[in-house]
Amino acid sequence: MDYNTQRTKLIMPEYGRHVQKMIDYVVAIPDKEKRNEQIRAVVGVMGILNPQLRDLNDFKHKLWDHVQIISDFGIDIDSPYPTPTMETFSTRPHPVPLDKSPLKAAHYGRNIQNMIDMIAEKPDDEVRKSMVMVLAHYMRQQYLIWNKDTVTEETIFKDIKTLSGGRITIPEDYHLSPLQHIPAQPGTHTQQGNQQGYRQNFRQGKKKVNKRKIQ
Repeated sequence: MDYNTQRTKLIMPEYGRHVQKMIDYVVAIPDKEKRNEQIRAVVGVMGILNPQLRDLNDFKHKLWDHVQIISDFGIDIDSPYPTPTMETFSTRPHPVPLDKSPLKAAHYGRNIQNMIDMIAEKPDDEVRKSMVMVLAHYMRQQYLIWNKDTVTEETIFKDIKTLSGGRITIPEDYHLSPLQHIPAQPGTHTQQGNQQGYRQNFRQGKKKVNKRKIQ
């Protein structure tokens, strides 16, 4: 089980853990041009996930500021707006209203569901394709966290098509980037550590009993 107490604290819970992890993924991309391309797609996802932000002045500027906040001001990108610093924000950003409508695909979570629905409504252009690929990479990562078996890109692409009701299809010449490492399953290290601790304590206890018998 992946308990909330075991998870790292979200910097902006209003966006959910999916957006946090997508930004973390972009931060780790070594090529800056690729980072810029991917973060534009993530900003687009953030905007369509929270259409209520459009009522705010300079909502796009706010989205880019939120990227910096969520990355803990550690992302190196070319923003279309002046890059804020930690000192710029002396107060917490206003919370984004949460969507409380019923989930259609509980196993993927609300944000994945919202991303697919909203991306499906976007014009079929390069921005939408970038959004889909960012989402596909993230879905693969989540799949590997919760399943021991590997997953093919065809499975991820099929899930996107199914959950979008056929509105999103992945071109045959599109492929996911090779995995750098397989994400660890939640609790794996803790369970292994506990098992090792139990074995060690058992051996130590057994030695103490043997010593008493010898004496």
